[in-house]
Amino acid sequence: MDDLTILHEHKPSPAKLEVLGVEDWPIWTKEVSTFPWHYEREETCYVLRGRFTVTPEGGAPQTFGRGDLIRFPAGLRCTWEVHEPLEKHYRLD
Repeated sequence: MDDLTILHEHKPSPAKLEVLGVEDWPIWTKEVSTFPWHYEREETCYVLRGRFTVTPEGGAPQTFGRGDLIRFPAGLRCTWEVHEPLEKHYRLD
C-alpha cells in the first residue's frame, strides 16, 4: 500500500521556496466550508493566508495555516474544513 502520510514544514526558508519556484505556482482560494476531497495526484502547496484542517479517511485531523508547506500524497481521501478564507500556491505532480 502507498504511503498516504501528509508531510508538512512550517515556515520553510525563502531559499527553499525560491528553489521550488513557489511564486510561479497557480493560486487557489476557498471560502469557509467543509467538503470531501480525493487526491488523484500528489499536490504540494504553500499557504499564503487562512487556516484549515484536513482529516484523512481513518486518520487524525491535521491543522495548517499561513507559512505551511504541505505535501498531500496521491490516493489520499480526506475531509477539508476551511476555518478562515484560504489562499495557497499549489503544484500538482
